[in-house]
Amino acid sequence: MKILKVIFLYPISLIYGFVINIRNTMFDLNIFKSKSFDIPVISIGNLTVGGTGKTPTTEFLIRSLKGNYKIAILSRGYKRKTKGFILSDNNSTVEDIGDESFQIKQKFPNIIVAVDEKRVNGIIQLQKLEKDIDIIILDDAFQHRKVTPGYSILLLDYTQPFLEDAFLPYGRLRDSIKEKYRANTILVTKATKDVKPIEMRIMATNLELKPYQTLYFSTIDYGNLKSVYSKEKYLELDSIKENNLTVVLVSGIGNYAPMLSYCKGLSNEVIHIKFPDHHEYTKKDILNITNKFKNIESLNKIIVTTEKDAVKIKDVICENENVRNNFFYCPIEMLILNNENDDFTKQISDYIKKDKEQHRFLVSKRQY
Repeated sequence: MKILKVIFLYPISLIYGFVINIRNTMFDLNIFKSKSFDIPVISIGNLTVGGTGKTPTTEFLIRSLKGNYKIAILSRGYKRKTKGFILSDNNSTVEDIGDESFQIKQKFPNIIVAVDEKRVNGIIQLQKLEKDIDIIILDDAFQHRKVTPGYSILLLDYTQPFLEDAFLPYGRLRDSIKEKYRANTILVTKATKDVKPIEMRIMATNLELKPYQTLYFSTIDYGNLKSVYSKEKYLELDSIKENNLTVVLVSGIGNYAPMLSYCKGLSNEVIHIKFPDHHEYTKKDILNITNKFKNIESLNKIIVTTEKDAVKIKDVICENENVRNNFFYCPIEMLILNNENDDFTKQISDYIKKDKEQHRFLVSKRQY
């Protein structure tokens, strides 16, 4: 099987890599144009396919900055059923703006959330509609080079490092490793809380950071379980171990390994039902989950899913009351390791202040 993969997929990955490198060169030479804006723009992205933690990172920035700045989030709204620019409101659905944007809007209803597959147009529309925005955060935009961000955060999944990876479809890379030079900060996500300093130093050495780049490590902080079908119901994580609960894990995310590992640390028996990333759940899926749940002999059992999956599952009718009562999702937050939460946030805040001061200076100079 591996030989067949090399024979059929590796040549395609070489062609893909060649095209990507040519495209980046055209932008570097300014043959392909990239637009800057007179507002602080932060890009969050990665070099690989699959989940590296872009949404938790975006939510971390929102929590850190929303007290001082008016924030707008702009993404393409992956797998939404709409096109063009959409400014979300309290009536927006997953189909309108995509699961990740919907999740952010649900958690932070006062934050401006918009989607547009054309990021330049998205920023222009946001500036027209919302005159007093302080900062725009571009979600999953490292490859979207038509916009020149003022600050770029590149995510590297600790569980799936990209330094020895290959281009799609043979590997997981969707952009060249050398493009990491465009990042102001490289953020290693999903690291274990007890990651050793020597491991951090080795990774820092391998990344060959530029003098202007900073490196941070982050981990996932899991919260108590919340009911998918009821706003009031929740379950403390410790009760899974205390009551020896069997866990049925339902996941439709790019990288389920950390969540699966966490569940296995809480339960002696974990049954994993996997769906593709950004999966759109149907009644048939819920029926399949229900049947597997019913077939477990033990009465001490629950279903656990991710927050991103929950926003889609809750809108699908589940007729089994026992399943509804025992269907939970696990909220997560990103935590910067080494007590560097404040340092990371300060670096972003310093960029925003500097960027706004520069724009004010340029405006006053033009007026003069």
